[in-house]
Amino acid sequence: MTSRPAAFFDLDRTLMAGSSGFHWARAAYEAGMISRRRLLADAGNNIRFRLRGSTDAWTDKVRERIGEQIRGVPVRDLQRLSPRVLALVLPRLYPQMLDVAYDHQDAGRPVYICTAASQEMAELLAHVLGFEGGIGSKSEIVDGVYTGRPGGPFCYREGKAAAISELAARERLDLDASWAYSDSESDLPMLRLVGNPVAVNPDAELARIAAREGWDVLRFDRLDRHLKLGVAAVTAAAIGGVGRHVAVRRAAA
Repeated sequence: MTSRPAAFFDLDRTLMAGSSGFHWARAAYEAGMISRRRLLADAGNNIRFRLRGSTDAWTDKVRERIGEQIRGVPVRDLQRLSPRVLALVLPRLYPQMLDVAYDHQDAGRPVYICTAASQEMAELLAHVLGFEGGIGSKSEIVDGVYTGRPGGPFCYREGKAAAISELAARERLDLDASWAYSDSESDLPMLRLVGNPVAVNPDAELARIAAREGWDVLRFDRLDRHLKLGVAAVTAAAIGGVGRHVAVRRAAA
């Protein structure tokens, strides 16, 4: 069987604007799983993430916090959040990046989402978008309940590259002829794994490396320009949305 190239897409700030984790938090709040204070903190973190990208310390804290939040939660309860999460995430996908992904498919290259977000999120979104698969971080499940502990290697930095290498060996993919797309310096192991790395809405460090290496660069996220015109309006809108939801819930009680 002849090997073939593929295309690998990071999720947050690459396929979509902002953080998928924030929209999971919004859905969890609506379901009564997290507090309003936690949601507002995540809203602020999402804005900072869109402006500056991720850091190792920030990513570790997010992973630990999510582990704490899902500890003891039945798998079916999180599965039931899927429609709400999708309703929030799908409008934030970059149409331009979907065009890029589908162009790869039309050329005969399988497309995969590769993200530090959950395996469930990666697989669900890949299925809805018609991609060939998704790679994400797994959480341990015992007797149908999340323990809050990792269920495998963290799909981040070298862990993401290792997961892609395993997939490539299993599916006989030619990584030297493949493409990878990401916004973050943390994904350098993934980007250097393939023959065609592309920086998308790159953070400052990745932008410098891409310029030095002569990599293609795509930019779609204009939040920095919008914030210069009115960051207060963005924050007020986020808080106002939560307030309206609280009012609706109280009215329905």
